[in-house]
Amino acid sequence: MPIFILYKPTFTKQYAILDTKFILLLILSAFITLCFGAFFFLPDNSKHKRFDFGLEDVLIPHIDSEKEARHKESLRDKIRADHERALQEAKEKLRKSKEELKAEIQTEKTKVVEDLKKKDGPKPLPPVPMPKLVGVKDGDPGDPDTKEKRDKIREMMKHAWDSYRQYGWGHNELKPIAKKGHSTNIFGNSQMGATIVDALDTLYIMGLHDEFKDGQEWIKQNLDFSVNAEVSVFEVNIRFIGGLLAAYYLSGQEVFKVKAVQLAEKLLPAFNTPTGIPWAMVNLKSGVGRNWGWASAGSSILAEFGTLHMEFVHLTYLTGNPAYYQKVMHIRKLLAKMDRPNGLYPNYLNPRTGRWGQHHTSVGGLGDSFYEYLLKAWLMSDKTDTEARKTYDDAIEAIERHLIRKSNGGLTFIGEWKNGHLERKMGHLTCFAGGMFALGADGSPDDKAGHYLQLGAEIAHTCHESYDRTVLKLGPEAFKFDSGLEAVAVRQNEKYYILRPEVIETYWYMWRFTHDPKYRQWGWEAAQAIDKYCRVSGGFSGVKDVYSSNPTYDDVQQSFFLAETLKYLYLLFSSDELLPLENWVFNTEAHPLPVLERRGPEQTQLSLSMSLSYIL
Repeated sequence: MPIFILYKPTFTKQYAILDTKFILLLILSAFITLCFGAFFFLPDNSKHKRFDFGLEDVLIPHIDSEKEARHKESLRDKIRADHERALQEAKEKLRKSKEELKAEIQTEKTKVVEDLKKKDGPKPLPPVPMPKLVGVKDGDPGDPDTKEKRDKIREMMKHAWDSYRQYGWGHNELKPIAKKGHSTNIFGNSQMGATIVDALDTLYIMGLHDEFKDGQEWIKQNLDFSVNAEVSVFEVNIRFIGGLLAAYYLSGQEVFKVKAVQLAEKLLPAFNTPTGIPWAMVNLKSGVGRNWGWASAGSSILAEFGTLHMEFVHLTYLTGNPAYYQKVMHIRKLLAKMDRPNGLYPNYLNPRTGRWGQHHTSVGGLGDSFYEYLLKAWLMSDKTDTEARKTYDDAIEAIERHLIRKSNGGLTFIGEWKNGHLERKMGHLTCFAGGMFALGADGSPDDKAGHYLQLGAEIAHTCHESYDRTVLKLGPEAFKFDSGLEAVAVRQNEKYYILRPEVIETYWYMWRFTHDPKYRQWGWEAAQAIDKYCRVSGGFSGVKDVYSSNPTYDDVQQSFFLAETLKYLYLLFSSDELLPLENWVFNTEAHPLPVLERRGPEQTQLSLSMSLSYIL
């Protein structure tokens, strides 16, 4: 039984311990005496022969008078024995030192906590049919030269992982120069092992199974979402939920699914706003949400609240809980009712008023993955979500009309719309759009598939030029197309490269759809440059100036380097049978999620109470 020690701050420690022992003995003796005496002094009436708690025959059954005497005697003997045993236990405890009592109390507390965890722990998730999983292993490219390049990418991944394992294990990211853990404000003050979760599916795809098991064990033992940490809903969704779901589908290990659902439940309070548009950040413990202080007039950001659909649909599929699906469909319905200037979606929306903030539209940062997820919602639904496809097509038509231009030198670029005029600048983040246009070519309206495949190729060429026109052959964060300069960064704070994946992502999509060898060549050039200029003894680091022959490091190995950059490079030098695009859709952090296929009317239909249904 637990022992409670009462401390009196005005007494010395010695007297406090004696007081405690004396009080303990009194309490135990009084309690046992009360129980012992109560049995004999209660009135002998049949209505007291049972303790009536609304249940039949609880504690003392109803017995006839002939057996009652013998029964009372046996009870009396039992109570005496219990009394003696309790007194003996109390004496033994009173002989123990303060340290022994403290240790015993701690053991009792730990046991209670463990019992509560077992009682209140996660309920088993309902069994659901696993979507068709095709091409989760191998992908041998066949020819020796390509295989050698693929093996080199695998070695780079192992160096990045082993360095993190040695110097930053459990931290969110790694400082490869200082050789210690690193984190940013998107993860709050928590150490949630972001690199472990983000890298899992890459490890699995590359056949690094020992490393994968190490990551799985850390997640099982240490990944805890009940921390007092304010995190980015968007980043945690794409990196953690996306990474855990992908690891589950690839490996079949239940722990990843359970952890993904636990985290998703922690994100739901972010949607408690007047409009249902979620806050940018949420405290995982308290559920309190807020937006970034720098966002336009307290607005939420299009690319953040618009990049939840893929993961949340899979959460509903795996749990049977429609809340996740309903949250993201509510966002879509709300946006569909709103006026859009020139058919464009501004990057900022106020979650309190439901009105647009600053009229700034971008296919790069702040806007990018919103458009990506419209297309991928359609693909993930086995092309049944025609509402998502129509919304994507209308958005791309407006983007073509107002944002896409050709420079004087013949380079196609995507600018940014700011307060009624076009800024002729393109970010590295925007370079993902070449792959998006190619991915969405099939199914385009008015037989424009060829047009969008060509547009994807032009964007890939422009982004390659942004790499090729630097000293390091690595692309800057942003580049301009005016004042005689094309595909070149002008400002010093736009000349850095932080191991970003978007250009290589587009190379991979273009390779899959065209098999033009130049995309593998361009990807290999980028891989060599990364290995030459970003590799250090403690991992890989970003560089601060891609136009300098002697660059300085930023000393951060981003988790997305392992999740995206190295994964896309590995896939670029693999056969198309590895994660075929007919069966898998990659989230914006490159985590592959399976298409939810139609299997015929005899299968269960997942009807999620709104306009879409996925036939499973």
